[in-house]
Amino acid sequence: MSVRVLAAEPADWEALARLLRDHRLPLDGLREHLATTVVARDEDALVGSAALEVYDDGALLRSVAVVPGRQHSGLGETLVKASIDVARTRGIPALYLLTTTAERYFPRFGFERIDRADVPAGVQRSIEFTSACPSSAIVMRKIL
Repeated sequence: MSVRVLAAEPADWEALARLLRDHRLPLDGLREHLATTVVARDEDALVGSAALEVYDDGALLRSVAVVPGRQHSGLGETLVKASIDVARTRGIPALYLLTTTAERYFPRFGFERIDRADVPAGVQRSIEFTSACPSSAIVMRKIL
């Protein structure tokens, strides 16, 4: 079994949406950012995802999920690193994320907790910031 990390395609939407619903992650606004979403595939099965919402002043990392049975295998790490590579390739100055459950996971990639007020305006206008995630979510940033 060989897992491949690839750019998401429109045909991935249903499997991606199912994965995120299973993890209770929001779908709002994600379809518009499929071009900067990566997915992990094992043969024909989608087994993980990570997405970037790219704005003029930064990008939001979101929708990081791995199917049960593949968690704790390093696949999530591979997906996050692939998203960071996409951001670097696009010249994005910093990545931001919101989390209610994974504050301890993301520092290994260089993310640090910050105040919501320190997030640039473009990223703050994302659906994740305005409505999809609770205002109690922790905000983190990685400067690239």
